[in-house]
Amino acid sequence: MATSIQSIRADTLAVDSPAASSVVFEPFNLPPSNQRQLGAPHPPGTAIPLALRPSRHSIENINLDDVITTVKELQSQDKLLTKQLALHGTLLFRGLPIRSADDFSRFAHAFGFKPHEIIGIVVDRPVLAPNVAPANKAPPDVLIHSHNESPQVPHAPEYIFFYGHKAPSKGGETPMSSSLELFRRVQDEIPEFVTTLTEKGILSRITYKKEVQYSGGSTLKEAFGKKIVDGDDLATRRSKIEAQIARYGRGTHTTWEWLDNDEGIVVTHRLPAIRTQPGTKLPTLFTGLASLYTRKNTTEQLYGDGTPIPEEYLKRLVAITEEIRVLHRWEQGDVLVYDNIISQHGRQPWEGEQTDRVVMASLFDGDEVPGAYGGADWAQVVQALDD
Repeated sequence: MATSIQSIRADTLAVDSPAASSVVFEPFNLPPSNQRQLGAPHPPGTAIPLALRPSRHSIENINLDDVITTVKELQSQDKLLTKQLALHGTLLFRGLPIRSADDFSRFAHAFGFKPHEIIGIVVDRPVLAPNVAPANKAPPDVLIHSHNESPQVPHAPEYIFFYGHKAPSKGGETPMSSSLELFRRVQDEIPEFVTTLTEKGILSRITYKKEVQYSGGSTLKEAFGKKIVDGDDLATRRSKIEAQIARYGRGTHTTWEWLDNDEGIVVTHRLPAIRTQPGTKLPTLFTGLASLYTRKNTTEQLYGDGTPIPEEYLKRLVAITEEIRVLHRWEQGDVLVYDNIISQHGRQPWEGEQTDRVVMASLFDGDEVPGAYGGADWAQVVQALDD
Protein backbone atom coordinates (compact mmCIF):
# COMPACT_ATOMS: atom_id res chain seq x y z
CA MET A 1 0.00 0.00 0.00
CA ALA A 2 1.44 3.36 -1.01
CA THR A 3 1.82 5.93 1.77
CA SER A 4 3.27 8.93 -0.04
CA ILE A 5 2.40 11.23 -2.89
CA GLN A 6 4.52 11.09 -6.01
CA SER A 7 5.69 14.42 -7.40
CA ILE A 8 4.60 15.22 -10.94
CA ARG A 9 6.66 17.60 -13.03
CA ALA A 10 4.65 20.65 -14.05
CA ASP A 11 7.04 23.08 -15.72
CA THR A 12 4.46 23.41 -18.48
CA LEU A 13 1.40 21.42 -19.44
CA ALA A 14 1.29 20.74 -23.15
CA VAL A 15 -0.06 17.96 -25.35
CA ASP A 16 2.40 15.39 -26.69
CA SER A 17 1.81 16.26 -30.33
CA PRO A 18 0.60 19.86 -30.31
CA ALA A 19 -1.38 21.26 -33.23
CA ALA A 20 -1.02 24.86 -34.29
CA SER A 21 -4.09 25.74 -32.20
CA SER A 22 -2.97 23.90 -29.04
CA VAL A 23 -2.72 25.91 -25.83
CA VAL A 24 0.33 25.53 -23.56
CA PHE A 25 -0.34 26.10 -19.87
CA GLU A 26 2.57 27.47 -17.86
CA PRO A 27 2.76 27.73 -14.07
CA PHE A 28 3.24 31.12 -12.47
CA ASN A 29 3.68 32.44 -8.93
CA LEU A 30 1.07 34.27 -6.88
CA PRO A 31 1.57 36.60 -3.89
CA PRO A 32 2.30 34.75 -0.60
CA SER A 33 -1.19 35.61 0.66
CA ASN A 34 -2.66 33.69 -2.29
CA GLN A 35 -0.26 30.72 -2.53
CA ARG A 36 1.80 28.66 -0.09
CA GLN A 37 3.96 25.57 0.12
CA LEU A 38 2.02 22.64 1.53
CA GLY A 39 3.23 20.83 4.63
CA ALA A 40 3.55 17.08 5.22
CA PRO A 41 2.53 14.65 3.84
CA HIS A 42 2.82 16.61 0.57
CA PRO A 43 6.21 16.48 -1.19
CA PRO A 44 8.46 19.47 -0.40
CA GLY A 45 7.87 22.37 -2.76
CA THR A 46 4.27 21.47 -3.59
CA ALA A 47 2.20 24.65 -3.89
CA ILE A 48 -1.48 25.30 -3.37
CA PRO A 49 -2.85 26.30 -5.76
CA LEU A 50 -0.92 25.26 -8.84
CA ALA A 51 -1.47 28.44 -10.85
CA LEU A 52 -1.66 28.00 -14.63
CA ARG A 53 -2.10 30.42 -17.52
CA PRO A 54 -1.65 30.26 -21.29
CA SER A 55 1.94 30.82 -22.35
CA ARG A 56 2.74 34.04 -24.18
CA HIS A 57 2.97 32.08 -27.43
CA SER A 58 -0.40 30.38 -27.05
CA ILE A 59 -2.26 33.40 -25.69
CA GLU A 60 -2.22 35.10 -29.10
CA ASN A 61 -5.68 34.78 -30.65
CA ILE A 62 -6.65 32.24 -27.97
CA ASN A 63 -10.23 31.00 -28.16
CA LEU A 64 -12.31 28.78 -25.93
CA ASP A 65 -12.56 25.95 -28.46
CA ASP A 66 -8.76 25.62 -28.50
CA VAL A 67 -8.65 25.65 -24.68
CA ILE A 68 -11.30 22.92 -24.48
CA THR A 69 -9.54 20.77 -27.07
CA THR A 70 -6.26 21.11 -25.18
CA VAL A 71 -7.88 20.18 -21.83
CA LYS A 72 -9.39 17.06 -23.40
CA GLU A 73 -6.04 16.09 -24.92
CA LEU A 74 -4.20 16.61 -21.63
CA GLN A 75 -6.76 14.42 -19.89
CA SER A 76 -6.27 11.76 -22.57
CA GLN A 77 -2.57 11.71 -21.58
CA ASP A 78 -3.10 9.49 -18.53
CA LYS A 79 -5.40 12.06 -16.87
CA LEU A 80 -2.62 14.61 -16.49
CA LEU A 81 -4.78 17.37 -15.02
CA THR A 82 -6.50 14.96 -12.63
CA LYS A 83 -3.10 13.87 -11.33
CA GLN A 84 -2.03 17.47 -10.81
CA LEU A 85 -5.20 17.97 -8.80
CA ALA A 86 -4.40 14.92 -6.66
CA LEU A 87 -0.97 16.40 -5.93
CA HIS A 88 -1.77 20.08 -5.34
CA GLY A 89 -5.41 19.83 -4.25
CA THR A 90 -6.37 22.96 -6.20
CA LEU A 91 -5.62 24.36 -9.66
CA LEU A 92 -6.05 27.99 -10.71
CA PHE A 93 -6.61 28.81 -14.38
CA ARG A 94 -6.16 32.48 -15.25
CA GLY A 95 -6.28 34.34 -18.54
CA LEU A 96 -8.75 32.05 -20.30
CA PRO A 97 -11.54 33.36 -22.57
CA ILE A 98 -14.31 32.38 -20.14
CA ARG A 99 -16.91 35.13 -19.86
CA SER A 100 -20.25 33.48 -19.13
CA ALA A 101 -21.97 30.57 -17.40
CA ASP A 102 -22.11 28.69 -20.70
CA ASP A 103 -18.37 29.22 -21.32
CA PHE A 104 -17.64 27.97 -17.82
CA SER A 105 -19.86 24.92 -18.30
CA ARG A 106 -18.07 23.94 -21.50
CA PHE A 107 -14.64 24.31 -19.88
CA ALA A 108 -15.58 22.28 -16.79
CA HIS A 109 -17.14 19.46 -18.83
CA ALA A 110 -13.95 19.20 -20.92
CA PHE A 111 -12.22 17.46 -17.99
CA GLY A 112 -14.35 14.40 -18.62
CA PHE A 113 -15.89 14.00 -15.17
CA LYS A 114 -19.49 12.91 -14.59
CA PRO A 115 -21.82 15.73 -13.45
CA HIS A 116 -22.72 15.38 -9.79
CA GLU A 117 -26.37 15.13 -8.79
CA ILE A 118 -26.96 16.72 -5.40
CA ILE A 119 -29.37 14.77 -3.23
CA GLY A 120 -30.46 16.57 -0.07
CA ILE A 121 -29.18 20.00 -1.09
CA VAL A 122 -29.03 22.48 1.81
CA VAL A 123 -28.42 25.67 -0.20
CA ASP A 124 -30.33 27.32 -3.01
CA ARG A 125 -28.57 26.65 -6.33
CA PRO A 126 -30.67 27.56 -9.37
CA VAL A 127 -29.36 26.28 -12.71
CA LEU A 128 -27.55 28.92 -14.82
CA ALA A 129 -26.10 26.61 -17.51
CA PRO A 130 -25.56 22.83 -17.83
CA ASN A 131 -24.30 21.72 -14.39
CA VAL A 132 -23.62 25.33 -13.34
CA ALA A 133 -25.21 27.21 -10.42
CA PRO A 134 -24.35 30.08 -8.07
CA ALA A 135 -21.68 29.00 -5.59
CA ASN A 136 -23.60 30.31 -2.58
CA LYS A 137 -26.34 32.91 -2.21
CA ALA A 138 -25.74 33.77 1.46
CA PRO A 139 -25.51 37.54 2.21
CA PRO A 140 -22.13 39.33 1.79
CA ASP A 141 -21.49 39.60 5.54
CA VAL A 142 -21.69 35.82 6.09
CA LEU A 143 -18.40 33.94 6.63
CA ILE A 144 -18.38 30.40 5.28
CA HIS A 145 -15.41 28.68 6.91
CA SER A 146 -13.24 26.10 5.16
CA HIS A 147 -14.86 22.74 4.49
CA ASN A 148 -14.96 19.86 2.04
CA GLU A 149 -18.07 19.93 -0.11
CA SER A 150 -21.06 17.92 1.21
CA PRO A 151 -19.39 16.19 4.19
CA GLN A 152 -22.77 16.02 5.94
CA VAL A 153 -24.23 13.51 3.45
CA PRO A 154 -23.02 10.16 2.04
CA HIS A 155 -22.91 11.38 -1.57
CA ALA A 156 -20.24 14.04 -2.09
CA PRO A 157 -18.67 15.30 -5.34
CA GLU A 158 -15.02 14.53 -6.07
CA TYR A 159 -14.30 17.68 -8.08
CA ILE A 160 -15.49 21.28 -7.69
CA PHE A 161 -15.08 24.07 -10.23
CA PHE A 162 -15.52 27.76 -9.31
CA TYR A 163 -15.66 30.57 -11.86
CA GLY A 164 -15.20 34.20 -10.85
CA HIS A 165 -17.58 36.12 -13.10
CA LYS A 166 -17.40 39.30 -11.03
CA ALA A 167 -15.03 40.18 -8.18
CA PRO A 168 -15.77 42.64 -5.36
CA SER A 169 -13.39 45.52 -4.72
CA LYS A 170 -12.71 44.36 -1.15
CA GLY A 171 -13.10 40.93 0.42
CA GLY A 172 -14.92 37.89 -0.96
CA GLU A 173 -11.81 35.71 -1.19
CA THR A 174 -12.12 31.93 -1.50
CA PRO A 175 -9.97 29.93 0.95
CA MET A 176 -8.10 26.78 -0.01
CA SER A 177 -6.26 24.30 2.18
CA SER A 178 -5.23 20.66 2.26
CA SER A 179 -7.30 18.06 4.12
CA LEU A 180 -4.23 15.79 4.11
CA GLU A 181 -2.17 18.45 5.89
CA LEU A 182 -5.09 19.17 8.21
CA PHE A 183 -5.27 15.51 9.24
CA ARG A 184 -1.52 15.40 9.93
CA ARG A 185 -1.64 18.57 12.06
CA VAL A 186 -4.70 17.45 14.04
CA GLN A 187 -3.20 14.00 14.59
CA ASP A 188 0.00 15.56 15.93
CA GLU A 189 -1.68 18.16 18.15
CA ILE A 190 -4.91 16.51 19.38
CA PRO A 191 -4.44 12.78 18.67
CA GLU A 192 -7.28 11.79 20.98
CA PHE A 193 -9.68 13.67 18.71
CA VAL A 194 -8.51 11.68 15.69
CA THR A 195 -8.77 8.42 17.63
CA THR A 196 -12.37 9.12 18.63
CA LEU A 197 -13.36 10.27 15.13
CA THR A 198 -11.86 7.08 13.69
CA GLU A 199 -13.70 4.85 16.14
CA LYS A 200 -17.06 6.58 16.24
CA GLY A 201 -17.35 8.60 13.06
CA ILE A 202 -19.80 11.49 12.77
CA LEU A 203 -23.54 11.61 13.35
CA SER A 204 -24.87 14.22 10.93
CA ARG A 205 -28.40 15.41 11.62
CA ILE A 206 -29.96 17.74 9.01
CA THR A 207 -33.32 19.48 9.35
CA TYR A 208 -35.23 20.20 6.16
CA LYS A 209 -38.39 22.32 6.29
CA LYS A 210 -41.08 23.40 3.86
CA GLU A 211 -39.89 27.00 4.04
CA VAL A 212 -36.38 28.46 3.70
CA GLN A 213 -34.70 28.47 7.12
CA TYR A 214 -31.92 30.98 6.41
CA SER A 215 -30.92 33.31 3.60
CA GLY A 216 -29.50 31.25 0.75
CA GLY A 217 -30.86 27.98 2.13
CA SER A 218 -33.01 25.39 0.39
CA THR A 219 -36.49 24.00 1.02
CA LEU A 220 -37.51 20.39 1.61
CA LYS A 221 -38.93 20.21 -1.91
CA GLU A 222 -35.65 21.47 -3.41
CA ALA A 223 -33.73 18.90 -1.37
CA PHE A 224 -35.76 15.75 -2.04
CA GLY A 225 -38.88 16.70 -3.98
CA LYS A 226 -37.78 16.33 -7.60
CA LYS A 227 -40.60 13.81 -8.26
CA ILE A 228 -43.34 15.77 -6.50
CA VAL A 229 -46.05 17.24 -8.74
CA ASP A 230 -49.00 19.51 -8.08
CA GLY A 231 -51.91 17.55 -6.69
CA ASP A 232 -49.88 14.96 -4.74
CA ASP A 233 -51.45 14.28 -1.36
CA LEU A 234 -49.45 14.14 1.90
CA ALA A 235 -48.83 10.38 1.76
CA THR A 236 -47.64 10.56 -1.85
CA ARG A 237 -45.33 13.51 -1.17
CA ARG A 238 -43.77 11.73 1.78
CA SER A 239 -43.34 8.51 -0.17
CA LYS A 240 -41.53 10.35 -2.98
CA ILE A 241 -39.25 12.17 -0.53
CA GLU A 242 -38.39 8.94 1.29
CA ALA A 243 -37.60 7.28 -2.05
CA GLN A 244 -35.06 10.02 -2.78
CA ILE A 245 -33.45 9.61 0.65
CA ALA A 246 -33.22 5.85 0.04
CA ARG A 247 -31.07 6.53 -3.03
CA TYR A 248 -28.14 7.20 -0.70
CA GLY A 249 -27.93 3.42 -0.40
CA ARG A 250 -26.89 3.49 3.26
CA GLY A 251 -29.43 1.13 4.77
CA THR A 252 -29.68 1.49 8.55
CA HIS A 253 -26.96 4.16 8.62
CA THR A 254 -29.32 6.77 7.15
CA THR A 255 -32.60 7.30 9.01
CA TRP A 256 -35.28 9.99 9.06
CA GLU A 257 -38.07 11.33 11.25
CA TRP A 258 -40.97 13.48 10.10
CA LEU A 259 -41.68 16.67 12.05
CA ASP A 260 -45.14 17.44 13.42
CA ASN A 261 -47.74 19.30 11.38
CA ASP A 262 -46.04 18.41 8.07
CA GLU A 263 -43.34 21.03 8.78
CA GLY A 264 -40.44 18.99 7.48
CA ILE A 265 -38.10 16.11 8.14
CA VAL A 266 -34.88 15.40 10.06
CA VAL A 267 -32.43 13.12 8.20
CA THR A 268 -29.59 11.50 10.16
CA HIS A 269 -26.46 9.92 8.66
CA ARG A 270 -23.63 8.07 10.37
CA LEU A 271 -20.50 8.88 8.38
CA PRO A 272 -16.72 8.80 8.49
CA ALA A 273 -14.92 12.12 8.99
CA ILE A 274 -11.57 10.51 8.21
CA ARG A 275 -11.36 9.12 4.70
CA THR A 276 -8.60 8.16 2.29
CA GLN A 277 -7.11 9.60 -0.86
CA PRO A 278 -7.33 7.03 -3.68
CA GLY A 279 -3.92 5.88 -4.87
CA THR A 280 -1.92 6.96 -1.84
CA LYS A 281 -4.38 5.68 0.81
CA LEU A 282 -3.34 8.66 2.92
CA PRO A 283 -5.90 9.76 5.53
CA THR A 284 -7.73 13.01 4.85
CA LEU A 285 -9.90 14.89 7.34
CA PHE A 286 -13.01 15.18 5.18
CA THR A 287 -15.15 17.50 7.22
CA GLY A 288 -17.26 20.59 7.62
CA LEU A 289 -16.91 20.76 11.40
CA ALA A 290 -15.04 24.08 11.37
CA SER A 291 -17.67 25.65 9.12
CA LEU A 292 -20.58 24.33 11.17
CA TYR A 293 -18.96 25.46 14.41
CA THR A 294 -18.43 29.02 13.17
CA ARG A 295 -21.79 29.29 11.40
CA LYS A 296 -24.73 27.48 12.97
CA ASN A 297 -27.39 26.44 10.45
CA THR A 298 -29.66 23.47 9.78
CA THR A 299 -27.00 20.78 10.31
CA GLU A 300 -25.92 19.36 13.67
CA GLN A 301 -22.87 17.08 13.87
CA LEU A 302 -21.96 14.91 16.86
CA TYR A 303 -19.73 11.94 17.44
CA GLY A 304 -21.17 8.83 15.80
CA ASP A 305 -22.57 7.58 19.12
CA GLY A 306 -24.57 10.78 19.57
CA THR A 307 -22.30 12.40 22.17
CA PRO A 308 -21.20 16.04 21.71
CA ILE A 309 -17.78 16.89 20.26
CA PRO A 310 -15.81 18.91 22.87
CA GLU A 311 -15.68 22.61 22.00
CA GLU A 312 -11.93 22.71 22.70
CA TYR A 313 -11.35 20.32 19.77
CA LEU A 314 -13.55 22.37 17.45
CA LYS A 315 -11.77 25.61 18.39
CA ARG A 316 -8.39 24.04 17.71
CA LEU A 317 -9.64 22.61 14.41
CA VAL A 318 -10.70 26.11 13.33
CA ALA A 319 -7.33 27.57 14.36
CA ILE A 320 -5.30 24.93 12.48
CA THR A 321 -7.46 25.36 9.39
CA GLU A 322 -6.81 29.11 9.39
CA GLU A 323 -3.06 28.55 9.84
CA ILE A 324 -2.72 26.32 6.77
CA ARG A 325 -5.07 28.04 4.35
CA VAL A 326 -4.53 30.71 1.71
CA LEU A 327 -7.14 33.17 0.45
CA HIS A 328 -7.69 33.40 -3.27
CA ARG A 329 -8.14 37.00 -4.40
CA TRP A 330 -10.43 36.77 -7.41
CA GLU A 331 -9.71 38.29 -10.78
CA GLN A 332 -12.51 38.30 -13.32
CA GLY A 333 -12.45 35.10 -15.37
CA ASP A 334 -10.47 33.02 -12.86
CA VAL A 335 -11.37 29.33 -12.54
CA LEU A 336 -10.46 27.32 -9.44
CA VAL A 337 -10.64 23.52 -9.59
CA TYR A 338 -10.66 21.56 -6.33
CA ASP A 339 -10.04 17.88 -5.66
CA ASN A 340 -12.75 17.68 -3.00
CA ILE A 341 -11.22 14.59 -1.38
CA ILE A 342 -8.12 16.48 -0.25
CA SER A 343 -8.84 20.20 -0.57
CA GLN A 344 -11.16 22.50 1.37
CA HIS A 345 -12.83 25.72 0.30
CA GLY A 346 -14.99 28.45 1.83
CA ARG A 347 -15.97 32.09 1.39
CA GLN A 348 -14.87 35.33 3.05
CA PRO A 349 -17.29 38.23 3.59
CA TRP A 350 -17.04 41.26 1.29
CA GLU A 351 -17.96 44.91 1.30
CA GLY A 352 -20.74 46.00 -0.99
CA GLU A 353 -23.85 44.46 -2.47
CA GLN A 354 -24.73 40.83 -3.17
CA THR A 355 -24.26 41.48 -6.88
CA ASP A 356 -20.70 42.77 -6.41
CA ARG A 357 -19.41 39.19 -6.17
CA VAL A 358 -20.58 36.60 -8.69
CA VAL A 359 -18.96 33.16 -8.37
CA MET A 360 -20.44 30.12 -10.08
CA ALA A 361 -19.94 26.47 -9.21
CA SER A 362 -19.97 23.17 -11.09
CA LEU A 363 -19.74 19.84 -9.25
CA PHE A 364 -18.59 16.50 -10.65
CA ASP A 365 -18.11 12.90 -9.62
CA GLY A 366 -14.88 11.04 -10.30
CA ASP A 367 -13.98 7.38 -10.40
CA GLU A 368 -14.31 6.95 -6.62
CA VAL A 369 -16.25 8.60 -3.82
CA PRO A 370 -13.96 9.77 -0.99
CA GLY A 371 -13.33 6.40 0.62
CA ALA A 372 -13.56 5.19 4.19
CA TYR A 373 -10.75 5.06 6.76
CA GLY A 374 -11.03 1.86 8.73
CA GLY A 375 -13.09 -1.27 8.34
CA ALA A 376 -16.41 -0.43 10.02
CA ASP A 377 -19.36 -1.05 7.72
CA TRP A 378 -20.90 2.33 8.63
CA ALA A 379 -17.74 4.00 7.27
CA GLN A 380 -18.35 2.89 3.69
CA VAL A 381 -19.37 5.81 1.51
CA VAL A 382 -21.05 5.06 -1.81
CA GLN A 383 -22.36 6.92 -4.83
CA ALA A 384 -26.07 7.53 -4.84
CA LEU A 385 -28.08 4.99 -6.81
CA ASP A 386 -29.25 5.96 -10.27
CA ASP A 387 -32.76 7.33 -10.26
